[in-house]
Amino acid sequence: MNIFRLAGDMTHLLSIIVLLLKIHTIKSCAGISLKTQELYALVFVTRYLDIFTSYISFYNTIMKLIFLGSAFSIVWYMRFHKVVKQTYDKHQDTFRHYYLALGCLALALVINHKFTVREKLSLETKANNHRYKVYLASGAELETWNVKVPKLPVLVQGHTELVLWTFSIYLEAVAILPQLVLLQRTKNVDNLTGNYVFLLGAYRGLYLLNWIVRYFTEKHYRQWITWISGIVQTALYADFFYYYVISWKNNQRLQLPA
Repeated sequence: MNIFRLAGDMTHLLSIIVLLLKIHTIKSCAGISLKTQELYALVFVTRYLDIFTSYISFYNTIMKLIFLGSAFSIVWYMRFHKVVKQTYDKHQDTFRHYYLALGCLALALVINHKFTVREKLSLETKANNHRYKVYLASGAELETWNVKVPKLPVLVQGHTELVLWTFSIYLEAVAILPQLVLLQRTKNVDNLTGNYVFLLGAYRGLYLLNWIVRYFTEKHYRQWITWISGIVQTALYADFFYYYVISWKNNQRLQLPA
């Protein structure tokens, strides 16, 4: 794991902390899109189906649990907490997010590496040097493995572009749209909400740098679905980033054009 991957993960985690801080301490979800939060919950559920069946690392498992738990707790607060739910502006948050989910599912069914239901890793022992190779379910060899110690439990990291995993990648790229639309409708954005959205965008930007580093340091590293989706996701934040930096530079409250 390089520094940009770690920084991206910590920035993502910080964005969740900021949002939970707003909801839990202020008892308000004003300016927060429930539609976006529901999409993120769906992203994590479909991406982390392997959490109880495949072990990669302690860090990986903890981060999965945090993202899953926080996503559903945020949705619960906004839907069912007797105080917080009263601050949710459902009349402004009207983006038809199910169209995004259906569109991403259709795209994942068409463009993916293998038609299977869930993420799966298959390991094969190479007898002549006791090393392990990781294969995608499609049979293509994954080149980003690095296992050197024979006859010991081996932890292998890798990604497979399967239907639900691919769906989660596509959906994460556009899940922020309801939130951005809501902010444009409300125009004035409070500091915690603005910081939350900024950190979400910064997390993806740091992941772009992580992919660039991996491209130049890992042999045959290719993740076209992830790369293109990440670029699209980062581009969606461009307008918000511009006004965020302007407001920070002028020490003013963040305001977005209608």
